[in-house]
Amino acid sequence: MFGRREPVPFAFLAEAERFRSNVTPPPRERATVGQIAGRCLLGLTVVAGLVGSLIIGTPALSTDPAGTGTQQSQATDGR
Repeated sequence: MFGRREPVPFAFLAEAERFRSNVTPPPRERATVGQIAGRCLLGLTVVAGLVGSLIIGTPALSTDPAGTGTQQSQATDGR
């Protein structure tokens, strides 16, 4: 039913799975000292920004029930 008797004109496509190139890609360029230093500084800046935002934002997210009643306005001071 599926057998083909006529030759396939693109028989090389069937061999594409076995094809390997003998051309090696060029070696990757090594990063310079300046590029490595720049990447480290960028990473440290991002980490410092995240840690700083966490430190600054933590008090705003905390629910301190004792701290809400300590502030008094001048109207309730009785003067």
